[in-house]
Amino acid sequence: MSRRLTNLLLLPFLVSAFVTGWMAFATGTGWVRLPLIIHAISGLVIVVLIPWKSVIVRRGLARNRGQASTSSMLMLMVGIAILSGLLFSVAGIRSYGPLTAMQVHVGAGVLSLPLAVAHVWQRPVRPTRVDVERRNLLRIGGVLGVSGISYLALTGGTRLFRLPGHERRATGSYARGSGNPSAMPVTSWLDDSTPRIDPSEWRLVASHADDVTTYQLEDLAVFTDEVTAILDCTGGWFSEQTWGGVWLNRLVDIGNGSSVLVTSATGYRRRFPIGDSDRLLLATTLGGEPLSPGHGFPVRLVAPGRRGFWWVKWVQSIEIDDRPWWWQSPFPLT
Repeated sequence: MSRRLTNLLLLPFLVSAFVTGWMAFATGTGWVRLPLIIHAISGLVIVVLIPWKSVIVRRGLARNRGQASTSSMLMLMVGIAILSGLLFSVAGIRSYGPLTAMQVHVGAGVLSLPLAVAHVWQRPVRPTRVDVERRNLLRIGGVLGVSGISYLALTGGTRLFRLPGHERRATGSYARGSGNPSAMPVTSWLDDSTPRIDPSEWRLVASHADDVTTYQLEDLAVFTDEVTAILDCTGGWFSEQTWGGVWLNRLVDIGNGSSVLVTSATGYRRRFPIGDSDRLLLATTLGGEPLSPGHGFPVRLVAPGRRGFWWVKWVQSIEIDDRPWWWQSPFPLT
């Protein structure tokens, strides 16, 4: 494999691994399997290309070029991302000291991005006609074939030998505390932290245009709506629990609105399609008991079929307006 072809292949598959990883984070439904497969195969293509890329890096270091250090760091970060991903998905290794496997995997992947940009800037390689000649296309096909076979061997071997990875959900997450609320992990998105809320002073504000209604906690206690749903966290775990409370559309007239904005006492917020309002539960209980502060007391949102970062904790307002639901960042920025 030539230096040129190696670098031309590495870039799109690095981008593919990065994009499909975030795509998988964005959904908790069945179609997540496709981006996860592409994500895994993209990573394996990079693994297959490592022998050729390592030769390129060694030659660069021998010539004492400063740019080679960027290549070395890029290889290190990509290597950490791939290795941590493999150990998580096959061997079930879920933490490294204080860091979760997903924090290591995603962190290394994110750090790879500026290094990849710097590397391409320093050593640009432009595609030419020669790159699509029959010989090169056969080489590319060979790399993809080996990567695809490796993926099938890994997934098949994991199931055949019943390695820890065979227990994962379609999203790649492992079960944690299903049916046992006390065993369900307490996590928050990025820097969101558990606030201290006095239940006697807490109010839920539900608004649509000029129509504003305020609810106290005892007002919500009269509702007995219930749903059993899976909270699938991007941290690599899922937990199926029974939540009690009130369907969101019982509290506010959705009217002609386009979306519903759910906001936390911390300022954290997510916007949902108006059509989801009858499938969103404002939960006050978990497993028949009041929510704990870590799990969102006094009220948290339960959004079946969506990843954990959509399940807004410590809800203090719901607002119906005309903005489209996608009028927000794909992932919360804080």
